[in-house]
Amino acid sequence: MRRLLRIAKIARVLARYRLDTFFDRLPLPWYMRLCLRLLPWRYLIPVSRPQGERLRLALEALGPVFIKFGQMLSTRRDLLPDDIALELQRLQDQVPPFPGIEAQLIVEKALGKSVGELFARFESQPLASASVAQVHQAALKSGREVVVKVVRPGIERTIRKDVDLLYTIARLLQWAWPEGRRLRPVEVVREYEQTIFDELDLRKEAANGSQLRRNFEQSDILYIPEIFWDLTRHNVLVMELIQGIPVADIEQLRAQNTDMKCLAERGVEIFFTQVFRDSFFHADMHPGNIFVSRDNPSQPQYLAVDFGIMGSLTPEDQHYLARNFLAFFKRDYRQVAQLHIDSGWVPPDTNLYAFETAIRSVCEPIFEKPLKDISFGQVLLGLFQTARRFNMEVQPQLVLLQKTLLNIEGLGRQLYPDLDLWKTGKPFLENWMKNRMGAKALYRTVREQAPDWLDKLPYMPQLVFDALLQIKRMDSHQRAQQQALIRSQDVAAKRRRRSRAFGVLLLLLALLVGESEIQSWLQQFSAAGWAMAAGGLYLLLMH
Repeated sequence: MRRLLRIAKIARVLARYRLDTFFDRLPLPWYMRLCLRLLPWRYLIPVSRPQGERLRLALEALGPVFIKFGQMLSTRRDLLPDDIALELQRLQDQVPPFPGIEAQLIVEKALGKSVGELFARFESQPLASASVAQVHQAALKSGREVVVKVVRPGIERTIRKDVDLLYTIARLLQWAWPEGRRLRPVEVVREYEQTIFDELDLRKEAANGSQLRRNFEQSDILYIPEIFWDLTRHNVLVMELIQGIPVADIEQLRAQNTDMKCLAERGVEIFFTQVFRDSFFHADMHPGNIFVSRDNPSQPQYLAVDFGIMGSLTPEDQHYLARNFLAFFKRDYRQVAQLHIDSGWVPPDTNLYAFETAIRSVCEPIFEKPLKDISFGQVLLGLFQTARRFNMEVQPQLVLLQKTLLNIEGLGRQLYPDLDLWKTGKPFLENWMKNRMGAKALYRTVREQAPDWLDKLPYMPQLVFDALLQIKRMDSHQRAQQQALIRSQDVAAKRRRRSRAFGVLLLLLALLVGESEIQSWLQQFSAAGWAMAAGGLYLLLMH
């Protein structure tokens, strides 16, 4: 019953915001076009807003799960037109909090003790509320100030039902729309499903936070709060309370004389450090999750929270990505095109010259301009449009990276509009490539792997012998197969020769049947002669 009510609500929202117009330009079968034409609200509800705004309002009306799905879609510039993607970026995950007493009961059940035993103070009024969880301020018995994150009760059931509906919509879209198979909507929903269910297990977020804290231990550019593992469960997370200025509060930052240029450059440095040094980056760096320390305005330090969504790259992706960035910085579009082909991001038969020309037309206008005059989002859009032309497949491992880049651009525009993103990032990438590919990198690799090689050295003779023995056995097996094949071919050849000889015999008999001297007493066999002739021809031609 609840499922039917949910479907009915979705149908009402689709009608209210006229989302049926999204299908008007698709090459649908005639019967689906007819169904769209017969929808009654097409003639009752006028279209009064742009399609991107209508989609955003519809997702907001459908609730937190659909809002988060829209937020994820806003990063997929390979799937959506620019106007829709930009509109979806405006989705605000503002959800009314659930009662503080209910949060208190969840904490007590998860930790097995009363709130009074666990904390010196527990604020029942939430500090912040989102779709998956809400946060309460508290103090430990030791006096340390902390925040307690609590997963919403019953949210898993709600998410499961809505994700099932999203799967149904995705499969219909893939079936009805020719482009649907290339854009892989089912895989997009599957990716979203994994992301949002990972957010429900706060132990994963705690582990991510601990790893990020280790990566930036003693760093003066980024501080990660401490995780209290003894008080953390799958639906409860206790973390150090940080006191800072929200990164989007420009007035407060300027009031304390924060060096905005340094702050913006450090943001870029943090991004490149996470991606290329650690291959582990905060993939949800919107302004609500980033703060600035009040301690040293001339050398500002970032404070980060909410580690539910993290990204990582393989060494191969890191390598190709770094070389791509450097080639972009040097305007070597031929190398950019070649790297896309070498990495398998575009098909190997792609026309290199045409791809290079298309990339140049997108990227050339952005160089030698301050950040305030360019939009990295526009560059990504152009590259995705180019990718469609050259059949570039969606790269799931780069989706979170694209989202993080867009967030970095947004922060840079707010903090220091004249920041040159390219000049800030280029030295870091050049040093990274030098350390990765130079003589020092080779020496470091040998030094790191030498103990492992020495440990395996005593086993090498036996391993070599086993490998040679395996090759010998494979050769023997292959020879036996070849001999069996030759024997079978000989048998088949003998059968063909016998068939041909028998066919010739039948033809001769057929000719004899037609001789005039013996035709008189063999006339009754003329039909048999024809049959023998036909059989002979068959054996000669078919064998």
